[in-house]
Amino acid sequence: MILDTLVEATRARITAQMAALPAVELRRQAEELARKKNREEFLFEKTLAGKNAGTEDSLHFICEVKKASPSKGLIAPDFPYVQIAKEYEAAGADCISVLTETDYFLGSDDYFREIRPQVSVPMLRKDFTIDSYMVYQAKTMGADCVLLICAILAESELKDYMALCDSLGLTALVETHDENEVQMAVRAGARVLGVNNRNLKTFEVDLRTSERLRRLVPENILFVAESGIRDAQDIALLRQTGVNGVLIGETLMRSPDKLGMLDRLRGNGELHA
Repeated sequence: MILDTLVEATRARITAQMAALPAVELRRQAEELARKKNREEFLFEKTLAGKNAGTEDSLHFICEVKKASPSKGLIAPDFPYVQIAKEYEAAGADCISVLTETDYFLGSDDYFREIRPQVSVPMLRKDFTIDSYMVYQAKTMGADCVLLICAILAESELKDYMALCDSLGLTALVETHDENEVQMAVRAGARVLGVNNRNLKTFEVDLRTSERLRRLVPENILFVAESGIRDAQDIALLRQTGVNGVLIGETLMRSPDKLGMLDRLRGNGELHA
């Protein structure tokens, strides 16, 4: 199963990073940043909970910087990641997600670190969080949000990592794929719950997954639909479903005109010339 392979690769990567920077030192650095409040606390979820400036629109766009994926292979051979992130912000992205998994998504912590000072919007560190070390890493990288995937965590681990995120002023985006995982996330106290429309076991995509699972999530929990969002019709469906945010990667990464594509996804007309 690809998910097991991703977890194994992540564990090997983190083990090597721990050898270079011991956990006790990384924790000290992260906690010092939290004490200094280097970034506004919980900015990611505050953004998702608000209205878009000057409107009554409460649907927010999380735009993803992603070079490759296990299901699609190389998505962006030309990958000026800082420029892409700046284009997202200029296009009106509410948040930016950056892949940092190295083996299968060809991401990098350095991509995140280099993008961070170039944009002002909240940023999600997108990776397969399997150790508290990775939460501390996210804080030191300037992240506002950490991804916690129910499919690779025990409920006790999920609670522990969520509590750690809280202590550092970070939002936890708790990702689910089915009814059992949604129930697990709700029990654990998730404030921001994501539904990945891509089945990580088969890689099939079905937007109705978000539509179906939204009904199981209390209204006071922010809801993010992830994966498989390709056009304004998809956005319209998800808006009717009552989502607070949409996470879009491949559709934007493949577009040469990200401002125009984001406009079109919002239903504001055709791509720019």
